[in-house]
Amino acid sequence: MNKIMPALILLMSLLYIFIIPSEPHAVKLIFKSIPMLLIIIYAYLQPAENGKRFQHILLIGLIFCVIGDVTLDNFIVGLSAFLIGHFFYLSGFFGQWQFSLWRLSTIVPIGAYAIYMGYELLDALTKSGDGSLKGPVLVYVTAISLMGWSAIMSGNKWAIAGALLFMASDSVLAWNKFISEVASSDVIIMTTYYAAQFYIAACIGHKVRTVPKQKAMIL
Repeated sequence: MNKIMPALILLMSLLYIFIIPSEPHAVKLIFKSIPMLLIIIYAYLQPAENGKRFQHILLIGLIFCVIGDVTLDNFIVGLSAFLIGHFFYLSGFFGQWQFSLWRLSTIVPIGAYAIYMGYELLDALTKSGDGSLKGPVLVYVTAISLMGWSAIMSGNKWAIAGALLFMASDSVLAWNKFISEVASSDVIIMTTYYAAQFYIAACIGHKVRTVPKQKAMIL
């Protein structure tokens, strides 16, 4: 099953991204959610190598992301669902915290990303007159940045890949929606998004190798 599910997830993702037409919209939403529902099943079937609590928290995060997928037409509702999902991811990853100076230092580029994206988005929202979105967007940028850093601090390579891909996906989405048009944005957003969620689901079954404390301080 663990070999079949990734192939099925890939197939349904490609079907949604490249084949399913934009209308009727309800059908489009159904096919948009199918890869995520399969990813949730895949996450549930993973051996809980990092503990049942970790698995359950990420499953809840995935479920809120599905809610965000189907409600994103109402931007605030969809954004709120994704925000809750990120808080669950963040909680799960910080629960797997493995301190090292190198990983700790990554807060610098993550912070620089958050500041840059926050500035560009706030400037664009000011110019467009969408000032009411400033608060929610700023909170979301902060949350997804912390989620990315928390994944890095977990030391789980699958979680790190998923979190960074999620940040990339949402960055393209936000840039395309509020700042300027991005070529092939739909394809870029959804390919990175589905890949991100798949890696996050997969990290449940991949236990991080614990290194000796003195070595961990450096690595």
